[in-house]
Amino acid sequence: MASSSSTYRSSSSSDGGNPSDSAVTVDERKRKRMLSNRESARRSRMRKQKHVDDLTAQINQLSSDNRQILTSLTVTSELYMKIQAENSVLTAQMAELSTRLESLNEIVDLVTTTNGGVDQIDGCGFDDRTAGINCDGYYDDMMTSGVNHWGGSVYTNQPIMANDINMY
Repeated sequence: MASSSSTYRSSSSSDGGNPSDSAVTVDERKRKRMLSNRESARRSRMRKQKHVDDLTAQINQLSSDNRQILTSLTVTSELYMKIQAENSVLTAQMAELSTRLESLNEIVDLVTTTNGGVDQIDGCGFDDRTAGINCDGYYDDMMTSGVNHWGGSVYTNQPIMANDINMY
């Protein structure tokens, strides 16, 4: 810079002007340039601070959004696990009920093919009104082989009973 100020002095001195006036002008230019640079640096610092503040606000907003998403994800995951458990229970119940229905259908098929249209009471093709009664009209224990005294014939292929599962 020293060379530029001397350049200014020499150029102004060659014009025939006062050398002290040219020194004042050079010093004035230096002072204005310093003030301009200071103002530019201040604006640059202010822009930088505003940018940092904007980034901080964006970090806070994104952190808040992230917490909300994580909370929503946790709630959704818990709901999914609950529904999945309920679905497993319902699937097991459906399988059990399907097996029971299949057993009942087998019984119905057995009764309809074995019975051949004979009047039945216990639903298994057995007429309980005459089971165990001999020709004298008395009950005979020897004639009841295969008959359950508490309600009809003994059927070994009983359906599976449902567990006590609370359904919601």
